[in-house]
Amino acid sequence: MAQKFDCFVVFAEMRTGSNFLETNLNAFDGITCHGEAFNPHFIGYPNVTEILGVTQAARDADPKGFLRVIRKQTNGLGGFRYFHDHDPRVFDAIVNDPKCAKIVLTRNPVDSYVSWKIAQATGQWKLTDVKRRKEGAAEFDATEFEAHLEALQSFQVMLMNRLQVSGQTAFYVAYEDLQSVEVMNGLAAYLGIDSRLEGLDKSLKKQNPSPITEKVTNADEMAQALNRLDRFNLTRTPNFEPRRGAVIPTYVAAAKSPLMYLPMRSGPEDQIYDWMAALDGVGADELLRRMSQKDLRQWKRRNRGHRSFTVLRHPAARAHHAFCHRILNPGPDCYDVLRQTLIRRYALPIPQEAPGASYDRAAHHRAFTAFLEFLKGNLAGQTAIRVDAAWCTQTQAVQGFGDFVLPDRIIREENLQAELAEIAAQIGVKKVPQLPPVSEPGPFTLQDIYDDSIESLVSDVYQRDYMMFGFSRWA
Repeated sequence: MAQKFDCFVVFAEMRTGSNFLETNLNAFDGITCHGEAFNPHFIGYPNVTEILGVTQAARDADPKGFLRVIRKQTNGLGGFRYFHDHDPRVFDAIVNDPKCAKIVLTRNPVDSYVSWKIAQATGQWKLTDVKRRKEGAAEFDATEFEAHLEALQSFQVMLMNRLQVSGQTAFYVAYEDLQSVEVMNGLAAYLGIDSRLEGLDKSLKKQNPSPITEKVTNADEMAQALNRLDRFNLTRTPNFEPRRGAVIPTYVAAAKSPLMYLPMRSGPEDQIYDWMAALDGVGADELLRRMSQKDLRQWKRRNRGHRSFTVLRHPAARAHHAFCHRILNPGPDCYDVLRQTLIRRYALPIPQEAPGASYDRAAHHRAFTAFLEFLKGNLAGQTAIRVDAAWCTQTQAVQGFGDFVLPDRIIREENLQAELAEIAAQIGVKKVPQLPPVSEPGPFTLQDIYDDSIESLVSDVYQRDYMMFGFSRWA
């Protein structure tokens, strides 16, 4: 079969995530993206003098000749990023040619404008680790933004029209799609490339993960300039977590009753397992675990009138449980390699071994605060460490359930006994056992160290959960 395309172009703009997209395109065998090949100020990348043997001067003298070089001399499928202010002399040659694949990368223009202003202020245009992040804020200039918006929209409308009249289509990628390996593999399929990625290149990090209104010095003026309309979704909480699929082997069904628990890690799991076992008068080891999709379908068919539930825990309590259970205390449930990395690279102030007599409440407060600071960068995609299910947002976890099964009821931990009794009554259980006491891993409880500074940090780290589920202070 003849190759569908002989080159490609990524239509993008500054601060839309094009560097991240290029990095992952170049991770595929058979794809090479040559940066901003037609940027009028440099060729490909700053401080690069030539691409495929062509200098900037030679490119400027014959841009269409350079385009032919990219087509013919690239090892595999060659392409480049093209912004609205790049060399217009090659635009017609690109857009009119159906053998040139079109990828259109888009981002909320307010986000891209503010990100651009911050990069100008800090001088930091890329970030590979949160430890080297430079703090900065932008001043919103209404006149400048209107000009920015007009240029972007005019170019996008022209591009769309040119593709329509020539009978072509493009592969559209939103900024938020860049975190999806499935979308990246779909893009490779569109380009006619057989190779696939198992994971994304995470060397580039989000530089400014805060809500847009926290990234400008004059948020009120910005809102007024945008005509008091939330046209650009300014009040949303950014989401840079990887999407989480349904983790069916972690679901637990009662031994006899038609009841299923969808656990969220670092919640009251053991307490609920014991309650579910008591519901049927069996041991916790008789609960149905590690089901496959087939097992789960069969269980649903056998158990007409079944119910499922999950439990929300306050983000402060959940983060503290994750810290103590997975990081602080060595043992079978500890992420030991990650523990050492956090001590070595992120200066987490915890002992090399298990906490001893010198590890007091003040030390625990410092350590948990440092862990929350790490989580802030981790959930924003600014670290090289995975976002683990033990501390991902509960919002993302609930969305992951929806890939296969949605809980009939989302129960808040503080209402657990009453709501479990109600759901038990729905499946015909008349004698409802009491919940066993919940245990904390220690060595100190959250109550021992909780204060305004911890609440403020937790609400910042887990602002999506606070907004989505209406959490207030832990205590």
